[in-house]
Amino acid sequence: MSPLTAAPAVPDIPHPRTRTRRALLWGALMGLLVVAQSMLVWLTLNYESARAQEQVDATASGVTADVKQALSRDLQSLQALLWNDPSVAQWRSDSAVLLHAHRELVRIEMRDKQQNIVDSVESPYQGPIFTRISREDIDLDTEVACQTAQRQAGPTYSRSYFVPLPGGLGLEVMDVCLPVQHAGRLSGFMAATFTLGGVLSEAVASDALRTHELSFVESDGTRLARAGLMRGAGIYVSERLVDLPGITLQLRLDSAVGSPRLIPNLAVALVLGLSLALGAVVLLLVRDVRKRASAERALAESLAFRKAMEDSLVTGLRARDLQGRVSYVNPAFCKMVGFTADEMIGKTTPPYWPPDLVDEYSQRQTLRLSGNHPGERARQTAREGYETTFRRKNGERFAALIFEAPLVDGSGRHTGWMSAVLDVSDQRRIEELSRQQQERLQATARLATVGEMASLLSHELNQPLAAIASYAAGSLNLMQSDVQDMETAAMLKQAAERIAEQAERAGRVIKSVHNFVRRRDRSHEAIRSDLLIDAVLPLVRLQARKSGTRVAIDVPRPPPRVLCDRTMVEQVLLNLTRNGIQAMESHTPTSQCELLIRVQQGHPRWVTFSVFDHGPGVPPDVAQRLFTPFFTTRSEGMGLGLCLCRTVIEQHGGALDFMTVGSESGVGAGVMTEFRFTLPADTADRKDASSGRRPAADAASTGTQ
Repeated sequence: MSPLTAAPAVPDIPHPRTRTRRALLWGALMGLLVVAQSMLVWLTLNYESARAQEQVDATASGVTADVKQALSRDLQSLQALLWNDPSVAQWRSDSAVLLHAHRELVRIEMRDKQQNIVDSVESPYQGPIFTRISREDIDLDTEVACQTAQRQAGPTYSRSYFVPLPGGLGLEVMDVCLPVQHAGRLSGFMAATFTLGGVLSEAVASDALRTHELSFVESDGTRLARAGLMRGAGIYVSERLVDLPGITLQLRLDSAVGSPRLIPNLAVALVLGLSLALGAVVLLLVRDVRKRASAERALAESLAFRKAMEDSLVTGLRARDLQGRVSYVNPAFCKMVGFTADEMIGKTTPPYWPPDLVDEYSQRQTLRLSGNHPGERARQTAREGYETTFRRKNGERFAALIFEAPLVDGSGRHTGWMSAVLDVSDQRRIEELSRQQQERLQATARLATVGEMASLLSHELNQPLAAIASYAAGSLNLMQSDVQDMETAAMLKQAAERIAEQAERAGRVIKSVHNFVRRRDRSHEAIRSDLLIDAVLPLVRLQARKSGTRVAIDVPRPPPRVLCDRTMVEQVLLNLTRNGIQAMESHTPTSQCELLIRVQQGHPRWVTFSVFDHGPGVPPDVAQRLFTPFFTTRSEGMGLGLCLCRTVIEQHGGALDFMTVGSESGVGAGVMTEFRFTLPADTADRKDASSGRRPAADAASTGTQ
């Protein structure tokens, strides 16, 4: 849509209180976003922590099951040593094999019914462990386990106890006691010693040992034994109870993974990335909103300024769409025509058109709006403008000058036409007054010219009148004589002819002066150029005869035709010839006093009239003021002749100037002054020829060709 297709509403400029409220809303939005993103990150971290804890718990359950399964397998292997009542040698051999296969077992003992150690086999990997303290000194827990095994008639595990080793080290071990029966009667016991650390190392898979720290602990948290390649971080810990016959072990699983870090964690990294992206989008949105608000304020100020400017304009503005409907008018145009904007907008036939000219204006509008794209003709018309007649609401008509240009929107599409309308009715009234004053001045100048020529007229009229009187007296004498013959009749006829010739001569002189002085309405007509010269030639020759000046005429054949106001151009020719004759009266020898009137057509649209004289020329200081009103070099002159001449020629669209040229053959020696002017030629396209304007320099160059 075009920016001027409707009267724009000026948006309100935000109040400071509104800006504060907007800032608070943006602050609340930013705060909510920060809280939401913080909660999202916190929940994500908690989720990651919970998932890590679940993994540790699952691993702990698996490790507990592995420990139970491993101890169960070891117990079955121990029971297998007693099958088929093996001999002592066989038992020792089988025990050695079992110790070699199971590193968690460090000692197997055979005891009698009183729990005295009968025989024992040590692990090849660990060696004897009861070196610092004898086996009998720390046998209490094993005896209790064997008593329980005897009562329950099944294997029983003892409490764990610490066995010191050389070098300040030691092992946390536990025993399992199996009752040995023969024929259903108790014959002794077999005890096997497990290291708690060995149980963890051998029973648990290597994957768990690489990422977790495994340990058996007491109820108070005291660690009995540990296994694992890494120390636990103490963040994700899971404890499980390993229920065994006669004892319950507390297994702790401590993951080496610490608290979830922000970046290495993919989920948290995604959440943080999305949060940062959302924050960046919000910042860009805030920036865009601020720019938009700034643009809105600038637009509001621009629209307010434009509206104030349009309201203060004295030039009317009117916009029309491509269908010719009025889409916008400014207050100056409404004031000019007297109609409101609502009465004009949307109307194809506006109310300010005179009723009798509606059809003509509609056709002209259809012709002007027929093109969808502005062309060179439309742009030329916009620069030149055209004049039309509008009607005010009270019925008064006035002249309006319209400059119309294509209306193009921001994407370059032609959407209508924009017009600047000027009320030129006052200007036309002033021009009419000026024209009337000019005509009165020109009439005054003609009367002054006639006054100056009165003496010449009396001299010229005296000659034909005296001749008429003489011929009339002679005729009367001949008619009164008594001699009536053919000779007398011939003389009377000749006298009558001379009387008619002299009377016609006097009539021509009087008619020339009458036609020149008589004021008539201005009208442009097509006329031959030689007729213009012939009309003023009798008056020119009157003054030329007085000063002894010869008058020469140079008109091509056939004579070119011009379109002009005959009376006004005749006055210009008479003024220029009189000036040329007067310039040669006191400065030019009689032999060189010659006035040349020449007509040329060096351009199809223009005809040049030139007046040459052999006067002293125009001094440079006089040339600058030659066409200034009331400037003259003669004491008896009024200083209006050349000024009026230039005005008349420019009203015809031509130009008047002068220059000094060299003498031509047959004219005389020395220099000549040429005054020339151009008039539109009478061509087939008279409208274009009469309305075109021609620069003075171009007209001058054409006139000298």
